[in-house]
Amino acid sequence: MMSYPAESPLNEIGVIRIAAALLIGPDGRTLLVRKRGTTAFMQPGGKIEAHELPVQALARELDEELGLLIDPQQASFLGEFSAPAANEPGFVVQAQIFQLAIAADVTPAAEIEEVIWIDPTTDAGVSLAPLTRDLILPFYRASLTAIA
Repeated sequence: MMSYPAESPLNEIGVIRIAAALLIGPDGRTLLVRKRGTTAFMQPGGKIEAHELPVQALARELDEELGLLIDPQQASFLGEFSAPAANEPGFVVQAQIFQLAIAADVTPAAEIEEVIWIDPTTDAGVSLAPLTRDLILPFYRASLTAIA
């Protein structure tokens, strides 16, 4: 049984609690999404509802935004990461990050306008959300070099 951080009883002002995925395809590339009306690409995922565990929120968001059905048991919890929110000035995103290997096709839905697969060792020449650019991709790169 996997354990996840307990929900904080106090909801901090200015903090957006999300669950997000480091989705890795069969070729080693990672999937990023861009929300409608924004410029920065980020990990797919979304806000955690009060009644949800982070992994449940992730499964719901991936289904709603990408038509991707996941087995929450297959999601590896990587940790909690915080960074300035890309689309909400003055807010901080507090993200529970999970890694999943996927081979399924995805289709942008809900508020997602565009999806791209990038080589996680680069920034792909696109605008990246602070959480993705400064924390998640460097964390993943470090795990790749630790394996090599």
